[in-house]
Amino acid sequence: MSVLLDRKTGEVVVAFAGDGGGIAELTWGQREIWAAFELAGHSIGLGGSMAVPPETTVDDVVAVLRFSMSRHQALRTRFHLDDRGRPDQQVVAEAGEVTVDLFDVDGDDEPGEFAAALRWEYEDRDFDYAHEWPVRLGVVRRRGVVTHVVVMYCHLIIDGYGMDAMNRDLVHLDRATGQATGPVAGIQPLDQARAQASTAGERQSDAAMRYWEPLLRNVSARRFPFPGPSSPRTPRYWQVGLISSAMPLAITAIAGRTGVDQAQVLLAAHAVSLARVTGINPSLIRVVVSNRFRPGFAESVSVVNQTGLCVIDVADVSFDEAVRRAWRSFLGAGLHAYYDPRRLHRLVADLSRERGEDIDLACFLNDARRPHRREEPAPVLTEAALRAARAATQVRWVYRRDQPNERMFLHINDVPDRIDLVLCGDTWHISPADLEACALGLEDIVVRAAFDANAATGVRATAA
Repeated sequence: MSVLLDRKTGEVVVAFAGDGGGIAELTWGQREIWAAFELAGHSIGLGGSMAVPPETTVDDVVAVLRFSMSRHQALRTRFHLDDRGRPDQQVVAEAGEVTVDLFDVDGDDEPGEFAAALRWEYEDRDFDYAHEWPVRLGVVRRRGVVTHVVVMYCHLIIDGYGMDAMNRDLVHLDRATGQATGPVAGIQPLDQARAQASTAGERQSDAAMRYWEPLLRNVSARRFPFPGPSSPRTPRYWQVGLISSAMPLAITAIAGRTGVDQAQVLLAAHAVSLARVTGINPSLIRVVVSNRFRPGFAESVSVVNQTGLCVIDVADVSFDEAVRRAWRSFLGAGLHAYYDPRRLHRLVADLSRERGEDIDLACFLNDARRPHRREEPAPVLTEAALRAARAATQVRWVYRRDQPNERMFLHINDVPDRIDLVLCGDTWHISPADLEACALGLEDIVVRAAFDANAATGVRATAA
């Protein structure tokens, strides 16, 4: 047990009961997340710590947890594991008990710092998929007063937008009685699994694979300069972070000029930066798609996000044209980002054999900014303001470690007034210098194009 968990001063056992128990296959979203778990070699958690109003009591926290556990199948899900320790079925209980951990900090501890540390301890400890409920919750008190709540969900049962949906659903909790005031909205995981296993689900995967196949046949199989360990560095995986106040200013200006969503401006910038650094064009990027636009998914407390495929030719064109191409590519990717991952694995294996080389798809972009964040209005842009903002850009190496990750994964954090990104790379395939250049290149291209609709991408067709 960890140091902080050893300091637990008590616990509350919370009984819950809800509708809709049963057993089903894993959903497509769960299968895709499990692949990420296997690559990382550990659980991935979603959650955090939060300060609460001073009048909050432990009973208040218990009431919210009981309500959410009872309402949402995802929180009542555990998994049956096969003989290799992999989940092959999801098992949803109708009733059970979950524990809330209680921590009392003394005068030498700052509750917020304790809660933040507890959040990391909850995340770092692997979930027991077969026996543990996929939610961990701790309450931090000082002098008997609740100051913070820490919660961690197993990513195998929920995604970021699912957490948003769960929080919105709290409006249906009658705080006086603890009862629900309305029906559950959004498709539940068991119904998702059954629909995906149906003939209609098979047709959906067929359509997605018809979209992916010609793209994978014609794109370069390589994503990065080195097909294998060019220089076996230890630690192997490096992550660079960039915080820029200039990027949202420039992106807003370009989006207004082109009529394209800010997210696709950033996607285009990533495609250009990749092509510049790697010399490989068109750029192939697997974008994380929320799938929340699909019927019944907007309010679903579950994991439904999957990756779509964008292939963007950015050679010998203006950045504005690259933005328009990124927008068209993203539309196709979004429409075909709902499929059985096992079908995609078979397709990639078959095409790799046909081509006589492994097709590398390990280049990802997750723009975690919520839509309202991406569309926040920016002040009127001037060249002086853009120069001043760019001068404040921060670049740092976040970590260097041997814990496995994708060969490249760009994550855009959901923060206001700036672009806060982290770019992780496998330095056996892309050097640290090139990784840093990719991050800086994102800012460079949008800043140069902010006032110039004819700014060139700087990528030549001969780089393909």
